[in-house]
Amino acid sequence: MKWRFDDLVTFLDVMETGSITMTAARLNLSKSVVSKRITDLEAALGTQLFQRSPRKLLASDNARAFVERVRPLVREIIEAADTVGERYSAIRGTLRITAPMTFGTFYLSRLIADFARQYPDLEIAVELDDRMVDLVKGGFDAGIRIGILKDSSLIARKLCTDPRVICCSPAFAAANGLPQNLGELGSYACIDYSNVNTSQLWQFENPAASGEPISVAMHGRIVANNGEAMRDMAIAGLGLVLLPMFIAAEALRRGTLIKVLPEARPLPYRIYAVYPPTRHVSAKVRAFIDHVARHIGDPPIWQMPDALQSGGREAMESRAESPG
Repeated sequence: MKWRFDDLVTFLDVMETGSITMTAARLNLSKSVVSKRITDLEAALGTQLFQRSPRKLLASDNARAFVERVRPLVREIIEAADTVGERYSAIRGTLRITAPMTFGTFYLSRLIADFARQYPDLEIAVELDDRMVDLVKGGFDAGIRIGILKDSSLIARKLCTDPRVICCSPAFAAANGLPQNLGELGSYACIDYSNVNTSQLWQFENPAASGEPISVAMHGRIVANNGEAMRDMAIAGLGLVLLPMFIAAEALRRGTLIKVLPEARPLPYRIYAVYPPTRHVSAKVRAFIDHVARHIGDPPIWQMPDALQSGGREAMESRAESPG
């Protein structure tokens, strides 16, 4: 019995999700088809890849060794097919994208919708998650990263630099007063981001040109893993919050948040489009990253005066719908 390429692709997805049910939903297949593909692959290879039980699907040692060998090979085959196909046809196939949750819902979803309208033969799968996702293991073609790039193996294109701002609600300021300098900052209740260590989150530029960044020890009364939730808790008056401008801009415009220590300079975030290393960047990835870069701009749309007047998301939607 010979193995089939679809069986390999399904195997890779099951290794990522750890679940036949989740793989079936992701690939839009029935669970019985996914199970048969795995069984057929095991028969073709002459080895057991998974230990099955009613509640768990455990990968065998053979499966873990096999996935490390076959994953880059499958990606190369897909990229090679895309490259050849793009010479004779429009952009098509499937584009899998991952991005942080709030950035995805605030801005990226509109750009993806506009991109999808331009390329009707392209299927697009989007996964939004504030946790750092492994693009290669997850089978993603491209992703958006905000902050410091920890995975140096990825190819990155900087989209923009986004300043961060300390802010709170007017009610919190009236009830508690405001810090006058960084030395007073640590005595205030704050809302922290659980995906970043506090000592790395509350960092500020040093006035000394060659000085190390200044870290402020904060004690978060509330910790959340999503920037939009942090913003809403700050609006509710629960403490100071340090947010990138793409999250804070609209609340600052409306006055539901106000700036704290406006002269302080938190280390800015950089926003990147990233994709796995490859000898041939597919046309669909190039087109998508060019599209996002063109519509976000640098400085980004949410920092522009008209965006601050009309609302960042509305301005982004307007730019996405404009020609070019």
